[in-house]
Amino acid sequence: MRRTGALPVRVTPPPVTAGAWAIPRGLIVLLAIAAAVVAIAGIKAFAGVLGPAFLALMLTVAVHPLQRWARARGLRPWIGMTIALVAVWLILIVLLGALVLSAARLATELPDYTDRVNELLAGLRSRLADRGVDSSQIRNLLSGLDVDKVVSVLGAALRGLVGVLSNLIFVLVLLMFMAFDAMGIGRKLAVVSAMRPEIAYALEVFAVGTRKYLIVSTVFGAIVAVLDGIALWLMGVPLPILWAVLSFITNYIPNIGFVIGLVPPALLALLNSGPTLMIWVIVVYCVINFVIQSIIQPKYVGDSVGLSVTVTFLSLVFWSWVLGALGALLAVPLTLLVKALLLDIDPTTRWVSALIADTAPAALDDDVGPASPG
Repeated sequence: MRRTGALPVRVTPPPVTAGAWAIPRGLIVLLAIAAAVVAIAGIKAFAGVLGPAFLALMLTVAVHPLQRWARARGLRPWIGMTIALVAVWLILIVLLGALVLSAARLATELPDYTDRVNELLAGLRSRLADRGVDSSQIRNLLSGLDVDKVVSVLGAALRGLVGVLSNLIFVLVLLMFMAFDAMGIGRKLAVVSAMRPEIAYALEVFAVGTRKYLIVSTVFGAIVAVLDGIALWLMGVPLPILWAVLSFITNYIPNIGFVIGLVPPALLALLNSGPTLMIWVIVVYCVINFVIQSIIQPKYVGDSVGLSVTVTFLSLVFWSWVLGALGALLAVPLTLLVKALLLDIDPTTRWVSALIADTAPAALDDDVGPASPG
């Protein structure tokens, strides 16, 4: 054989794993993708039921420590169940009631801004005409801006809130049934932990991560809501309580929640006092909400639930597409549930958690151990 100047390339053979696969791994990957597509299509088809059902599950997980607290103090299980159930019912009813009442008041006040809208449109027409824009183009551009249309859109939104009320009744009833089941969840998890410790571990990871996420989001949401409400009240923007409640709710939407909460008060500030107040509202929201919700809070959320900012944002996009607006609110808990069922449940796949976490954990099992009774 003729020798050449190039050195021979040595390739280390891959390690041989024990056991043989019945089918090629590539085919397994394709089957898994196909199964995921079918599952996602099914979830999307039944979003009207699955979304509220998961909301009830998330709230049950969130208030379950109240039942454990009551049991630790020697109270009967049904007393702890009642305390947890009443607490979550009050939270839902107060939030939705504040939104409905404030939105109804807004709907009654909007028609009073008709003259103000016409004045703003007249000023905009004159500015466009001064810059040489043709009158027909101006008319076509501004033909879609009408207060009556805004009021009709708001009316449709209020009718949608009535639909939410029907879903709320479903959620409240489902919460009652889940609270009954939660009275014996400690003994059930003890049995699962003894027979299938990996499943108990995954469920505990999901429960702890969900509670941490809700605590962090609630604390930051309360801070943002108070600051926004005070700032809007000082600037004279109408209905500051409504926009504060909206800021609190949209805080559960990762990354872009403050943008959704900014649009209504900014538009109302424009109608009420002109562009200057609108600019001030935008500046105040960017200083308060952007700094807190988009810079500080994601760091705490990532550290508490083990999800990077990129994964959090992608989960928001995905679950919003699958479940709609409710999916945006439940994006992080839903991702934690999928992570628990697909990754944490199997020790051979837990290494993926290190890749999707905000920071590399020292050990995957340090924070959460096997589920304990109660």
